[in-house]
Amino acid sequence: MSAPTGWFVGLATLDVVQRVDGVPAPNQKVVATDTWLAAGGPAANAAIAFAALGGRPVLWTAIGHGSAADVVRADLAGAGVEVIDAAPPGFELTASCVLVDSATGDRIVVSGSAHQPDFPTLPAPELGRAQVLLVDGHHPALALPAARFANERGLPIVVDAGSHKPSFDELFPLASDVLCSADYVHPGGLDASALLALGPQLISVSHGAQPLQWWTATATGQVVPDSIRAADTLGAGDVLHGAYAYALAAGLPRTQALALAVAAASTRVASIGPFVWRSALHSLLS
Repeated sequence: MSAPTGWFVGLATLDVVQRVDGVPAPNQKVVATDTWLAAGGPAANAAIAFAALGGRPVLWTAIGHGSAADVVRADLAGAGVEVIDAAPPGFELTASCVLVDSATGDRIVVSGSAHQPDFPTLPAPELGRAQVLLVDGHHPALALPAARFANERGLPIVVDAGSHKPSFDELFPLASDVLCSADYVHPGGLDASALLALGPQLISVSHGAQPLQWWTATATGQVVPDSIRAADTLGAGDVLHGAYAYALAAGLPRTQALALAVAAASTRVASIGPFVWRSALHSLLS
């Protein structure tokens, strides 16, 4: 069986990650024990996880040119992610500053993701060879045509709903699966049953180390993660989404896909650093 192909549409960033022995108080200076410059962003991280599991991801995003873009391109290429760059002339890649507390693994993120490139809605590239599409709500000029194209062809469409974005009003009715974080709040106060009524076949809510909850039109349940010590939680939700997309593309039922996704997220948080976890993901399939 050939490797499944997934399309990922959304944000790529340069992450400046520093691991510290305690988060500094106001006006305090601390020294990082580790520092990394690495590709990041929800869609990009999900694509990296998809590749680590053996899939062939294509990332449609905005990267542009310059020293920051060079780091991100190199990381994505090294991870096996094909990139289609829609950045307009003069585009500046977003940088996110991240502190990871070495005592708890918790992360604090200052993101520049609100700075969206000013480009017109673009036609979706050919998605015919893909088995799944994942969108994170960023770059709606890319996400919306891709989701419409995939919806018309009956492809699974996974929405990463970490926090609400205006594009979700149009993306949710097109989606097959909406994966929410515990922090996600719909501005209309919609609960899981109301979100299902918009069109998705599955709604899930992840709660970090606590059980992931899921709902369909006919059933509900939960997936309990293994008990592990979290060393670094940066990107755990993105890894969960990428693994779920891989499982759907590989033809697994949704309940099995959620189990794989939760196991992948647990594998990620047990490792320190942006990409150390990649080598451990493929063993989850055996």
